[in-house]
Amino acid sequence: MLFLRTQQSIPRSIWALGFVSLFMDVSSEFIHSLMPIFLVTTLGVSVFWVGFIEGIAESLALIVRVFSGTLSDYLGKRKLLAVIGYGMAALTKPLFPLANTIGMVMTARFMDRIGKGIRGAPRDALISDIAPPDIRGACFGLRQAMDTAGACLGPALAVTAMLLFHDQIRLVLWFAVIPAFISFAILLFGVKEPETVPLKDHPDRWRIRDILQVGKSFWMFVGLAFVLTLARFSEAFLILKAQDTQVPIAFVPLVMVAMNVIYTLCAYPAGVLSDQIGRKSLLMLGIFFLVLADLVLAFSHQWGTLALGVSLWGIHMGLTQGIFAAIIADLTPAPLRGTAFGVFNLSCGVAMLIASVLAGLLWTDIGPQATFMAGAVISALSLIGVLAFSK
Repeated sequence: MLFLRTQQSIPRSIWALGFVSLFMDVSSEFIHSLMPIFLVTTLGVSVFWVGFIEGIAESLALIVRVFSGTLSDYLGKRKLLAVIGYGMAALTKPLFPLANTIGMVMTARFMDRIGKGIRGAPRDALISDIAPPDIRGACFGLRQAMDTAGACLGPALAVTAMLLFHDQIRLVLWFAVIPAFISFAILLFGVKEPETVPLKDHPDRWRIRDILQVGKSFWMFVGLAFVLTLARFSEAFLILKAQDTQVPIAFVPLVMVAMNVIYTLCAYPAGVLSDQIGRKSLLMLGIFFLVLADLVLAFSHQWGTLALGVSLWGIHMGLTQGIFAAIIADLTPAPLRGTAFGVFNLSCGVAMLIASVLAGLLWTDIGPQATFMAGAVISALSLIGVLAFSK
């Protein structure tokens, strides 16, 4: 009943933003699940170029996030920047099936990631502006759940389309265009931005540089999130672990589907509970599940323990990701939230890149067990840090 009552009190614009995320993630993950195959088999690109494109694209998104968040504070126009970001992403989708060269794919991929970078921080700040403070966790949890639901549906629809159209990958990629433009239309017509005072006109004379003095709790939390993200390396290692456990290759993608389903189911209830019992308790529980997931995966040699480890990983994601965003909103004044989300996202993104490189080195030089044991140790250290966190 608590979850139902909370759902009924969530503003319509939050629901709209949830559907915006859902449809765009369906489109993006639809393409992302097929792109390596398209590049290697259709365009004849080497695996090196696949990694190069992804690395540069994600780096661009990280850099743009900080600037777009700051600009949304300065102008007080968060929806405008979100519209630009989602619009860029939608416009790139037809370029993928049309691509005949690696350069065209790179252009489309870079524009898509720049669009993601532009929209991320302003969208999260917009949710902070719209959400009533007493159900802020629920609002972030709902958006995160719908976003992850899109990440589940996208690859599933891609596989279905490939089967129906007999692996005609160019034809199949056109279907990703539809949900992208649905997402853009919902944002344009379904989201109402509340009136806010632009930072440049704010009577309290906030300045962008004031983020440096916003409070030690904010910077301590950014540091904690950085350390935790060092333990939460790319989910690609879950797929590699499935292969190491000798899961048949046709079923390996189901690892990510299973993880995202559990993530989706946990994200909204976790947000609601964080409003009721406090965010710190749920965050600690989520980190504890990550420690368990790493330990189980480190010693997993069978399908059953692999499934358990992946499930625990999904629970961890559901218990932490939406709550991260809610805590950032709690810790920062409204005029600086765009900048705060940009800084937070950049920090976590850099940590993810470092973590994935280190995880790969450990995997190659020592083995899979070392990768997951290192994750467990770093997760435990971050759990100790959260114990000292005052929020």
